[in-house]
Amino acid sequence: MVLLQASTEALNYTWILIVSFLIFFMHAGFAMLEAGQVRSKNVANQLTKNLLTWSIGVVAFFLVGTGIAGIAGGGSFSWGGTASGLGFIDFLYGAVFAMTGATIVSGAVAGRAKLRAYITYTILLAAVIYPVVISFTWSATNTGLVEIITGTPFTDFAGGMIVHGMGGIAGLTAAAILGPRMGRFNEDGSANVIPGHSMTFAVLGTLILAFGWYGFNVGTSAIYGADGFAAAQLGQVAITTTLAMAMGAIAAGAVAWFQTGKVDTLYVANGLLAGLVGITAIPHTTIWQGALIVGIISGAQLPIVFKFVETKLNIDDVCAVFPVHGSAGVIGTLLYSFVAAGAWSGWTPNVGFMIEGLIPQVVGVVVIGGWTLTATAVVWYVLKAMGEARVTPEHEQEGLDVSEHGVETYPEFGSGESVVADGGIMSEDIEATRGSKDD
Repeated sequence: MVLLQASTEALNYTWILIVSFLIFFMHAGFAMLEAGQVRSKNVANQLTKNLLTWSIGVVAFFLVGTGIAGIAGGGSFSWGGTASGLGFIDFLYGAVFAMTGATIVSGAVAGRAKLRAYITYTILLAAVIYPVVISFTWSATNTGLVEIITGTPFTDFAGGMIVHGMGGIAGLTAAAILGPRMGRFNEDGSANVIPGHSMTFAVLGTLILAFGWYGFNVGTSAIYGADGFAAAQLGQVAITTTLAMAMGAIAAGAVAWFQTGKVDTLYVANGLLAGLVGITAIPHTTIWQGALIVGIISGAQLPIVFKFVETKLNIDDVCAVFPVHGSAGVIGTLLYSFVAAGAWSGWTPNVGFMIEGLIPQVVGVVVIGGWTLTATAVVWYVLKAMGEARVTPEHEQEGLDVSEHGVETYPEFGSGESVVADGGIMSEDIEATRGSKDD
């Protein structure tokens, strides 16, 4: 019996480590997706932000965030949230989720945020903002704020709202406060398209993220449960994740085609991700027919919400992080009781089940969204008031690769000493520090 228990624990923790590594690899997907959607003069800046999000954020989460999550969730403080080898594995599993939420923000503020402003916000998100969200929901005592308010636990299996919804709302808030990139909008409010520099990178990043998402959703199911092999749940999570992903891409492409007569590649790619985000909170309860519905709604809303954010709100969300992660995360979370097993008896809806399940989901979305928006707004407004939020117009024009990092991602694109990729003009002070090629 002892040997069986030890073997089960070993398998579970080996599985958790494998899943953690898989989710960590999603940072490669975010790096490629975001780098592909920015101008070539800003690629190195975007890649650097992705690297530092993990590196700085994971330390902040380890040293401070886990402790705050424990205290706010009713637990006791534990430095780094762990006291043993197995505890360290649990920390790593939580950290890859936390850093996923953090890195989403970088895509919204691309092309104009100061690196130090973004890093400051990342530290605060990893150390405070996200840990408090955990305490509201994935509480250490299993009695988070949502359950205290409603008497029913908040359902979010793998972070559809807690990770992705939070990240999307944070990104939209930061982008709104930071303001749009130069030339993004005209004086009459009409929008100009600033295309990304590599569709190939964007699609590659999408597929890497989709691959890693199986770690997010399927990986959250343990190989062995309390009652033995959890094959039923593993299978259900795998198929609902797959179907929602596929329908998200189809629906986003279809809506884009209906709007413009063209099947937009980026909408298809981001629609695939929106379908994944939509199902992430509820893959373990959703029936396969429901997964199709979740994917369709999550994908279809993407072009509509993106256009609303662009034309009505005039917010420059560079990588569409709000419609992909924010609104899709909210929608999937709210659909929980409408697509779950038990919600329907044939064609007859179980209204009581739907209403009872909807209440904690609505409260959870409001609490998470309200806290994230407020905390994010405070941080970025303070940075803006200090003049530390945004690069100068001259640095934005020449590109953040040169102004923030002193490099050119594609130096061969330039036609002269003072020209950087995408037509940005290098300012005299930067040009002087680099010297002449003839020296």
